Amino acid sequence: MADPSTYRPATGTIPTEPGVYKFRDAHGRVIYVGKAKSLRSRLSSYFADVYSLHPRTYQMVSTAASVEWTVVGTEVEALQLEYNWIKEFDPQFNVRYRDDKTYPMLAVTLNEEFPRLYVYRGPRRKGVRYFGPYSHAWAIRETLDLLLRVFPARTCSAGVFKRHNQIGRPCLLGYIDKCSAPCVGRVTPAEHRVIVEDFCDFLAGKTDVLIKQLESSMLAASGELDFERAARLRDDVAALRRAVEKQAVVLGDGTDADVIAFASDELEAAVQIFHVRGGRVRGQRGWVVEKAGTEKMDAAEVSSSELGEMVGQFLTQFYGGEVDQAGSSPDAGTPVPREVLVPELPEDADELQQWLSTLRGSHVSLRVPYRGDKKALAETVARNAAESLHQHKLKRSGDLTARSAALQGLQDGLDLDSAPLRIECVDISHVQGTDVVASLVVFEDGLPRKSDYRHYSIKEAAGDGRSDDVASIAEVTRRRFLRHRADQERGSGEDGMATGDGGDLAPDAGIDPQTGRPRRFAYPPNLFVVDGGAPQAAAAQAVLDELGVTDVAVVGLAKRLEEVWVPGDDDPLILPRSSDALFLLQRVRDEAHRFAIGFHRSKRAKRMTASALDDIAGLGPTRKNALVKHFGSVAKLREATLDEIVAVPGIGRATAQIVHDALAPAESAQG
Repeated sequence: MADPSTYRPATGTIPTEPGVYKFRDAHGRVIYVGKAKSLRSRLSSYFADVYSLHPRTYQMVSTAASVEWTVVGTEVEALQLEYNWIKEFDPQFNVRYRDDKTYPMLAVTLNEEFPRLYVYRGPRRKGVRYFGPYSHAWAIRETLDLLLRVFPARTCSAGVFKRHNQIGRPCLLGYIDKCSAPCVGRVTPAEHRVIVEDFCDFLAGKTDVLIKQLESSMLAASGELDFERAARLRDDVAALRRAVEKQAVVLGDGTDADVIAFASDELEAAVQIFHVRGGRVRGQRGWVVEKAGTEKMDAAEVSSSELGEMVGQFLTQFYGGEVDQAGSSPDAGTPVPREVLVPELPEDADELQQWLSTLRGSHVSLRVPYRGDKKALAETVARNAAESLHQHKLKRSGDLTARSAALQGLQDGLDLDSAPLRIECVDISHVQGTDVVASLVVFEDGLPRKSDYRHYSIKEAAGDGRSDDVASIAEVTRRRFLRHRADQERGSGEDGMATGDGGDLAPDAGIDPQTGRPRRFAYPPNLFVVDGGAPQAAAAQAVLDELGVTDVAVVGLAKRLEEVWVPGDDDPLILPRSSDALFLLQRVRDEAHRFAIGFHRSKRAKRMTASALDDIAGLGPTRKNALVKHFGSVAKLREATLDEIVAVPGIGRATAQIVHDALAPAESAQG
């Protein structure tokens, strides 16, 4: 890696005006693009103390070999130039938001004499108006089928249209009145274009106007005693209402807004956006992006500044790209809504709002919803983002080919004799050294084996009550492999199980004679993973050496840079960030973390419950459990009346009175 001091520009030579800067590597490739209100202040921060930088930033400045900048007049201009350069150079250290799949859209070819309606995927083209994107193509076809009876526009391809024009006979849709049959001259080009324009107005949100027009025409036809036409218009109104009902109203005030939410973990981030037009959800899109070298960020732990940075990057790239695509099609309308709802405002929110307003041609509101329907919708979008990330990971982990590649990658990367078909991982959880617990999770063939999961309660160090993570890792490792040794020794002949020649354990020494199945810990894992860096990995390896276990590989997985530490090595092993091997290690570690957190919370809750109820005379474990189970918590039990406590099975009035008096607030007791 390069030394940032070798290309650091003199501070006095950097202008203080707003601008955009580029870092280039030794080959001249642009690896990062950023903007700043003051170029001098921002660029100086990269070189002041490189070791205090965020890991991703440190990796970037160490990879770079030069930096250059361009001064602009305003911060809004800097925003636009940053977007253009990111699109042009596709820098390695800038997060690029790309669709996790290609979404279908409904296209209307307004550039043709007889415009056509059809489902389309791909880049936008000039002269074509697009509606969507939609989650599924079948949803478009279903809606289109409903609307064709009201707006019988052409849906056939150019070849089909030409063939029926030549034979002078319409297709099936023409016979069932779902096409106005312009191919055989039933309508003129002008009349057909009016049908298509009404269709576009309906999808653009002018639903109430069109329905009222049809209802007026229906009443007029009825008044003229043209009941056949009135019945047809009545059916058309019903079809339009069914199409509208499929798009649920989420904002009763008819707001046009885009609602955006994020969910992320150590390696990837998922983004969801709901397009709300006229108060109804008109489309939904999602992205899954790889995060370059970031620290652990999830919904509970991501900081406001980090989330705001992600929001700013997404808004710039998404709306810049949408306007670029719509710019070639004047009929497409503006892709920027009146309101953009985000989970956190970026630092340059005012400049972003001004830039979005420029793209739209009118004022755009950029804000965070805090209450009401918009807050509820934002929470729904956030749940969709979390589910999208979860499904993305499940799809990847459930792929047999990916799991095989992950196990092979671990074997090659860690130089193991065989693929680690059984992986065990240990994680420690505590709050400032109290209620220390550990979890041990097991993965076999790349999938979790939850029946073998284990919890451990760690003894706190004497004296100050604090606990050492390294010592806790050592304790769990010792207990786990002592259990392994005990299970093996059960087959030494003392309990009737077979031994080999010379007293060695027979191959079936780990078989439970009662069930005929292997004991869960009678055989060791191929790979033992600890959550942590070099000290934790060394502690686990020292315990294995002490116990004489030589056939288990030990590694530590550090959170900050996803480094893999092998005991005895001075430098960590860096697996490719996009590799299936790293993904499997990360998933094992996250599962151990989740399992440990759950046990820690339950233990802490039990301790809090015990502290409140243990001192009540005549209240044993069974009754305590019954009370907590019935009311859900001690706090609710404290608020309960005497009659409500008596209603709990197994609690008599005398016991209920004792509990009620013991938990009553001090002022109530005095009264």
